[in-house]
Amino acid sequence: MKNYLVFSMAALLVGASCNTKQEKAAEGFTGAPGEVKLITLDPGHFHAALVQKVSYPQVSKDVYVYAPTGFDVDEHLKRIQGFNTRAENPTAWNEIVYTGDDYLEKMLAEKKGNVMIQAGNNGKKTEYIKKTLEAGINVLSDKPMAINSQSFKLLEECFAIAKQKNIMLYDIMTERNEITTMLQRELSTIPAVYGEQLKGSPEEPAIVKESVHHLFKLVDNKPLTRPVWYLDVNQQGEGIVDVTTHLVDLVQWEAFPDQIIDYRKDIELIDANRWTTSISPEEFKQVTGTDAYPDFLKKDVENDTLNVYCNGDIVYKIKGVTAKVSVIWNYTFPKGGGDTHFSVMKGSKADLVIRQGKEQNYQPELFVEAVKGVDLAAYEKDLTASMEKVSAEYPGVALNKVGDGVWQVEIPAKYRVGHEAHFGQVTEHFLDYLKEGKLPDWEVPNMLAKYYTTTSALDMAKAKK
Repeated sequence: MKNYLVFSMAALLVGASCNTKQEKAAEGFTGAPGEVKLITLDPGHFHAALVQKVSYPQVSKDVYVYAPTGFDVDEHLKRIQGFNTRAENPTAWNEIVYTGDDYLEKMLAEKKGNVMIQAGNNGKKTEYIKKTLEAGINVLSDKPMAINSQSFKLLEECFAIAKQKNIMLYDIMTERNEITTMLQRELSTIPAVYGEQLKGSPEEPAIVKESVHHLFKLVDNKPLTRPVWYLDVNQQGEGIVDVTTHLVDLVQWEAFPDQIIDYRKDIELIDANRWTTSISPEEFKQVTGTDAYPDFLKKDVENDTLNVYCNGDIVYKIKGVTAKVSVIWNYTFPKGGGDTHFSVMKGSKADLVIRQGKEQNYQPELFVEAVKGVDLAAYEKDLTASMEKVSAEYPGVALNKVGDGVWQVEIPAKYRVGHEAHFGQVTEHFLDYLKEGKLPDWEVPNMLAKYYTTTSALDMAKAKK
């Protein structure tokens, strides 16, 4: 059944616009209140809702949602309703929802908004992006925008279309807004602290990033129910092309700030691996709410156990620097913990290390660890002087010496806003880019380099016997 579901005053708005063809989104944005009009397309992932966890002055309260009828859109609307009705800082989104098999065609024909939010089935995502850009609508997309070599080639076409139509395609890289990562990047640019970036080797990479996630987790302090297709690598993508996107992005963003990465000459793959996480029928029901494996998952079932290729690692060179990124998916989180991130950047004077284990109470913490052979007295003096400059930009950030040649960066609670808040921060950056009329020069080539790295690594890993 094809129908509109309308919340609050939406019925009046829909009625007023039924016979009026929307004008094409204006090419120029000024930052005026309500000028950005959001479209949410087939929101199959909770990240789609997190973009709307806060309000933005330049974004209209009316949001047009186009989706097939079912679990995904229902869960999305529940989350938006939760934001609207919370006691503290409630939002006031007015969701105007069209459901029907022709949801994509309807969205493209009506063009109710000028920015499409995309977070859902990754097998469909690149094609959704292409059709939306062809309609002249800007796209803010959750990662990954490509999950294999075929969709990477399509993504290249997407960026060409965006350039030709003078509109934007941008992916949501939340981890750039995590304070320990921001400070790790900042310190790596200070020669007195970091020295020079080491080149490393495949055996001893100079940059290492590892992310541990959990299929069963809490969001907004409630158990997250995942759609069944999330566990199908043909629809979600394998781990090596999914969460690994963030890690590859951070390697580029931190080690080569504001520099263009040309994947044709700056990326050299060395090794890539993939492996599965096993899920029992009981665990499958707990994470999806579904009793039986659907037909599209039976290819991955052995002895009644579902095996999902959601883990992977990549060893590669980027501009001559050897990096290793790894993603691991466990079924559920340890007591008191959640998703974790480990990162080390190795300089000639110090290693900059982010740890988020039990010892850190599962909260990311940044450490400066002087390398062997450094004059510790002189280094501590330089580090202290350099941190005064960092503290000027990040008031309250300080050093705490925790060992011989080891310092922990003390970070005030005000900077620890959490993963979910990062979606609003990324959206604010995107809104600024719309107003400026362009992305930074390095963003598009670096997005291409990122997805080339992940999708080519998948090919390498799958080629292994």
